[in-house]
Amino acid sequence: MTMALLGRSFRAVWLVDFEFHQPDGQRPTPLCLVAKDLLSGRIIRLWDPTSTSPPYGIGPDDLFVAYHAAAELSCHLAYCWPMPVRILDLCVEFRLLTCGLPVPSGHSLLGALTYFGLPGLEAAVKEEMRDLAKRGPPYTEEEKRQLLEYCETDVVA
Repeated sequence: MTMALLGRSFRAVWLVDFEFHQPDGQRPTPLCLVAKDLLSGRIIRLWDPTSTSPPYGIGPDDLFVAYHAAAELSCHLAYCWPMPVRILDLCVEFRLLTCGLPVPSGHSLLGALTYFGLPGLEAAVKEEMRDLAKRGPPYTEEEKRQLLEYCETDVVA
């Protein structure tokens, strides 16, 4: 789908990623959020967004895009936010595209980027940031900055 067609079909196309802390067997506790409207270029970066509704559109004229959308939608549930009307899960699309084919680097976001020859964070950096989120609060201001930057790299990817 081209940008022109996206622009005719949707008011906004929100690329969304959360980082969250989730001890085994527990619900996620969202830490931060980065969302980018693909059409306007607007970027939202929030640490612990606590409003009563998402800071991006979720109506029928908006497209919510995520890689493994269930994780992002679980953060919507954690905040008691309504669900987006239109959702595109790029992980599901990648699995559909590669069904029955060898996928040398797996079905993660890094695996999909590798499959298509696109740049992404090094696996070690990604693992370090995941470990930081898993550790849980409190976070220093530097750690908060790092987690927000990491979150944005997933949105850009």
